Amino acid sequence: MVEGARLESVYTSKGYRGFESLSLRRFKQNATKKALNIMFKAFFVFHPLNWQTIHLFLNMDQEEQIRGLLVKSLKNSALRRAYSAFARKKAFKKGEHVREPGTVCRYCYFMISGIARGYYLRDGKEVTTSFCFEGDPVFSLESATRGVPAYETFEILEDAVMEMIRFNDLFQLRQQFPEIEKMWLLSVEAYAIWLEERLYSLQFNDAKERYALLIKKYPYIIQRVQLGYIASYLGITKETLSRIRG
Repeated sequence: MVEGARLESVYTSKGYRGFESLSLRRFKQNATKKALNIMFKAFFVFHPLNWQTIHLFLNMDQEEQIRGLLVKSLKNSALRRAYSAFARKKAFKKGEHVREPGTVCRYCYFMISGIARGYYLRDGKEVTTSFCFEGDPVFSLESATRGVPAYETFEILEDAVMEMIRFNDLFQLRQQFPEIEKMWLLSVEAYAIWLEERLYSLQFNDAKERYALLIKKYPYIIQRVQLGYIASYLGITKETLSRIRG
């Protein structure tokens, strides 16, 4: 309880209370996950078996800054040892939940292979809020930082392997290594940009345009995710999605 309170006060002092006031509840967690993708991809490449992730990571914005941070970090044997000491892998079967619904999120999971979807339960109905593919983090930020039960639940859609690290350990790495703290700050910048784009899309794009943007981002999603989940994510019915697809 004490550790959770301390962690929350640190995050709040860095401005997260202000960021939360800008976001809508329905996609706040998803927005943050997409933004923090930058940072967690950096953490993931520290694992000696996953150097190929660097190429995906370097396609992001702030490429030159991040490239410099990665080069510096990968030369830091102490950082690599510290991360390896905290992180471990875990396998999940299709249909499993990453954690039990309504529980506190203690870990950040990073998708190595497989797919998960995030969803909320509203009036007994599942509302899909996010999809997590290879290279995506899987967690509920509000739950992790405030120590409260998570609203969002994650279900495995394909057999998956994920790397996991406790948020308290992640916070310790941020304090210990300036490179990781800088990546965190860059991720907050990316969060603001992503959130602005997401807000614009929800406000001004129609269902067909939102579908086109989703397919552009994840061209393989139709082959790997049920249409009902995709329709729920877009905020439309399955029948409307079928008409859009022709």
